[in-house]
Amino acid sequence: MGPDIKIKMMTDGNVITDLKSEFKEAGINQTLHRVYLEVVCNVTILTPYETITETITNQVLLIEGVIVGNIPDAYYNLQGLNEDQLIDMVD
Repeated sequence: MGPDIKIKMMTDGNVITDLKSEFKEAGINQTLHRVYLEVVCNVTILTPYETITETITNQVLLIEGVIVGNIPDAYYNLQGLNEDQLIDMVD
């Protein structure tokens, strides 16, 4: 058995945080809203053989919710069709 090797990690300076907001489509007239806290931290890792400096970035989900709009009476998904494949629509 070899000797126990101790590794120590500590922050190197300030931790930087930033709020991020994201909107995504979640269905017909529904939007998914997420709020994240982005954390950026410089760390120094001390080992018996070398010192390593790294930047660690992580996102923490704080809240998410679905915003629901009015549901339409009709829904047409015409994506991927061209004019020759469509029937005439009445206004």
